[in-house]
Amino acid sequence: MKFCKMKRITLRAIIGTTALALVLTMTAIIGYHSSPAQVDPLSANERLPANKHREAAKSYILQGDTLEAMTTQVEQVGGKISHQLAIIDAVGARLTPSQLAQITATTQLTVFADAALTTSSFSTSTHIARQTGADQLHQLGITGQGVTIAFIDSGISVKTRKGRFLRLDSQGQERILAQYNAETSNMYFVHKNSDDHGHGSHVAGIALSSVLDENGEYNGIAPDANLVSVRAFDENGRGTYVKVINGLDWIVANKDTYNIKVLNLSFGALPRSYYWDDPLNQAVMRAWQAGIVVVTSAGNLGPDPMTVSVPGNVPYVITVGALTDHYTPDDQSDDRITSFSASGPTHAGFIKPDLIAWGGHMMGKIHDTYLPTLALQHPEALLGESYFEISGTSQASAVVAGIVALMLQNDPSLTPDDVKCRLMTSAQMAVAADGKAAYSPFTQGAGKVNAWGAVQSTASGCANIGLDITADLDGNQHFQGPARVDENDNFYLLDANGNIWNEGSMWNEGSFWNEGTVWNEGSLWNQGSVWNEGSLWNEGSVWNEGAIWNEGSVWNEGVIWNEGSVWNEGLSENIDVNAWVDQE
Repeated sequence: MKFCKMKRITLRAIIGTTALALVLTMTAIIGYHSSPAQVDPLSANERLPANKHREAAKSYILQGDTLEAMTTQVEQVGGKISHQLAIIDAVGARLTPSQLAQITATTQLTVFADAALTTSSFSTSTHIARQTGADQLHQLGITGQGVTIAFIDSGISVKTRKGRFLRLDSQGQERILAQYNAETSNMYFVHKNSDDHGHGSHVAGIALSSVLDENGEYNGIAPDANLVSVRAFDENGRGTYVKVINGLDWIVANKDTYNIKVLNLSFGALPRSYYWDDPLNQAVMRAWQAGIVVVTSAGNLGPDPMTVSVPGNVPYVITVGALTDHYTPDDQSDDRITSFSASGPTHAGFIKPDLIAWGGHMMGKIHDTYLPTLALQHPEALLGESYFEISGTSQASAVVAGIVALMLQNDPSLTPDDVKCRLMTSAQMAVAADGKAAYSPFTQGAGKVNAWGAVQSTASGCANIGLDITADLDGNQHFQGPARVDENDNFYLLDANGNIWNEGSMWNEGSFWNEGTVWNEGSLWNQGSVWNEGSLWNEGSVWNEGAIWNEGSVWNEGVIWNEGSVWNEGLSENIDVNAWVDQE
């Protein structure tokens, strides 16, 4: 089977003689993908009256004209604009099938059915600052001060008994700068408890909790960083593309107002197109282009190859997998990658994740005054009155987001590419006794994150080599990574000169962590070339029927990437948000 390219579909190509039932529910879970996709319930005025044939409006993303023109077109047919998504020159709209059919008669817009996203993941360990080397930086006064981390998640919990969690920094100063509700496009009062699910608080706490443990170490990586919270996920941890893109739009528009330098995205969705065709990925790329360091989780659908989720499959951003300390935080010799951490390569041949961080049995505060949904669903994970233990790549992403804040406090001039370069070159590759990598780079990327090494690094020019984000976003060029597959279904890498790099012999099974960098220069792992569809995958091997992608499954031609549909309307990907993974 050939790799199926998703084509942008105009509305003229979508509408036939019958009304459409445009429903694509693509479910994504923050960290661990485990939720049945659900269509947003209809509001009271959209429900079908008894004995009447009233059409139900659905949510879409329209792209291809000016915001003003698209707004006019939607309103003229009686539709409703729900969001203006300037970041990708699009609008979110609620339209009935007949309203959509009317628009098609006079427009050439690209349409995407709004897709469902869900939060979930698997807190901040009291050992995390020491494990990453951040504790040494704290002693030097490098605590993230002056840097703002934004989170698109389920909100945050603000009111705690001692206050030093998210609301206050280590000096007792207020540090929540803004809370935005991307579900309704409204601002929250900065001290509102906006997290009814628990995931957002848990993730934010890992990155910047100012609580001290019994050893005098901070529970968070950047205890003095400022915080901006964008709520795009509800009390059940569910959201949609429109809501998340709306949040991204707001963050980019307000980055200078709140000095937003870092953005954590601990969620993901199954890829259903080339990375550059996905509207959520387009918005994430805009944020990176605007100078914001985007850190995202790889997803918890591993360990099989090619399981990295959206937006972790964006080549430019920093994608993080998860490792566990095996319940021995002071002994790194038995650290290992978790069984759920997603693996690359991506479908465009890029090595993902870029690096790995702690994401096993992470402990963190979520609330003092009431238990959010996550705690009610999993009371066995409660520790004491207000701490919660979770495992997931969501938590690993938050660890790295905190480290980025430390790097930017130390050197505010760093570009996103500089930050990525230094994180990767300072990472510690897992190697076996024979000196070979203990894990494939498709599983560990450049290796285990090292906060001390990343801050001390002076490396530059080694990330996103050969890529051009402006050309990518403009549609002039798209890119592929160095991963290839041979006739025996074995992955291998090409170096910058197009030569096979140590084919088949660079990694083997192993367990312990080497404290050095071991043949990791950072550049091989993060290079790209202009897209050449025919050069990535050997037809009849990895993509063949009955192997990884068989007929009737995710990547079957004519199913998910079906030409003539809106991400194949009516097809739903069933994933259970309430599924739980064992702590690792």
